Amino acid sequence: MKTLHELNRERNGADAGKYLAALVDNRLKCLDFTLYNPHKVEFVDYSHPDGRRTYIRSLSFVLQKAVKEVFPQAKLRISYSVVNSLYCNLVLPDDREETDRDMELIRQAMNRIIEQDIPFRMEKIPSEEAQQIFEKAGFPQKALLQKTRGHFFTSVYYLENSPDTFYGPLVPSAGYLKLFHLRRFYKGFLLQYPQPDNPARVDGQPKLHKLVEVFEEYVNWGKIMGVRDVGSLNQKIQKGETKDLILIGEALHSRRYAAIADTIFGLRDKVRLVLIAGPSSSGKTTTSKRISKQLKVLGMQPVVLEMDNYFVDRENTPRDEKGDYDFESLLALDVAFLNQQLFELLDGKEIEIPFFDFLTGKRAFSGKKLRLEENQVLIMEGIHALNPALTKDIPEENKFRIYASALTSLAMDENNRISTTDTRMIRRMVRDAQFRGISAEDTILRWPSISYGERQNIFPFQEEADVMFNSALPYELAVLKSHAEPLLHQIPPVSKAYPEALRLLNFLSYFTCVHPRDERYIPYVSVIREFIGTNPPD
Repeated sequence: MKTLHELNRERNGADAGKYLAALVDNRLKCLDFTLYNPHKVEFVDYSHPDGRRTYIRSLSFVLQKAVKEVFPQAKLRISYSVVNSLYCNLVLPDDREETDRDMELIRQAMNRIIEQDIPFRMEKIPSEEAQQIFEKAGFPQKALLQKTRGHFFTSVYYLENSPDTFYGPLVPSAGYLKLFHLRRFYKGFLLQYPQPDNPARVDGQPKLHKLVEVFEEYVNWGKIMGVRDVGSLNQKIQKGETKDLILIGEALHSRRYAAIADTIFGLRDKVRLVLIAGPSSSGKTTTSKRISKQLKVLGMQPVVLEMDNYFVDRENTPRDEKGDYDFESLLALDVAFLNQQLFELLDGKEIEIPFFDFLTGKRAFSGKKLRLEENQVLIMEGIHALNPALTKDIPEENKFRIYASALTSLAMDENNRISTTDTRMIRRMVRDAQFRGISAEDTILRWPSISYGERQNIFPFQEEADVMFNSALPYELAVLKSHAEPLLHQIPPVSKAYPEALRLLNFLSYFTCVHPRDERYIPYVSVIREFIGTNPPD
């Protein structure tokens, strides 16, 4: 009998300190976990997604503890993640904004907790007792979530006398959390943690004001709807208010699509090219279709130009570090030829549209011609659409850029946010299984490669957008739950995807499921239909 902590020291010696948790028979465990029988054990460090999540959860608890020490009457809210950071708000008793001095005091308190290596401890207690603890500690959202989840027991974590709950393990003690930074940002501040690809480095000042403004817009909208967190969402579904949730959410999307089309229409004398980009499963296809329809209402005729038709011939496609074709690289596109054709179109000339033959790996022509009429506008959708290098020869005044993403503003509770990446992964998993014949296991195993491509080709250019569209809907995870859970349950315990499947199943367990009959209220044009399909259950 020994703990993972002891086994870690035996197995890894001087390097033991870099490991943050462990997979025991493919189940993520904290290092305090005791082994009684033989098990397969894999220790995870910051380079592993589960290691990073463990680090971030633990660091956020240290932040909460430090805030309570420095400002006992303040309320801390961890709202959402933005590029290796958690965006936080501090509500002070006198309603003043945070200062650099406040940040320094909190930073000093965090460093003291880390230097003292204060241990984290966990107790599993009846959920009713946990509710009382959280209500007394000033966490009504945590209390409501435990109530609406309906489980008998809840894991409550402690850092000294400060209670909290988390949706995954923590490191054994605060001394593991060596690297972080606090930085005032926008209307709050950022808790910054190391980069995924460089655990020894924390980012500098980010340029994310447009992204944060979109998040804030949806946070405020959640306040209006009375749905800021999972507990309040569950409560509304349990009260039979699902239809209103769906219709109001969809109405907001309709207004946003119309507003974007109105903006483009107002610039119609100059804008002839609309570029749409976004990460995987962000709803780019639906965004493109619905904005096109709104433009038609205004008398414009959008013309879609497929970016895939501008691939270079297969023999000229760059390869990645594994020697595989890198179709997500900008160099996989014939940028010069694309710009030539775009320039000719904008100059009033007729072009012959190419198509890429994926069987032969060659560009070909079918005789299809295109000339832009006065009321027509080009729409191009693709991962590189916001990269200035893609359309480098086209005047800026002729372009309008849209960034689409599922920027989930719904929170688990006061200081546990919902990852936008998790929302997109669940969306893609459901769509892949239903429309592409790809299992949830394969989707999970492919996701690291997808994420790497997004970090390289999409996220660096998101602030280039003229407008950002948030495709997230407050009710969607309650809908996706019934579609995703059976897929996740199919993943065998021996699969490398199994730990992620367990994590997502645990995450979804906190949501009250929207009854399949209520899916009929989701409009056929909704972005959610892109993933669950257009045929609601009877």
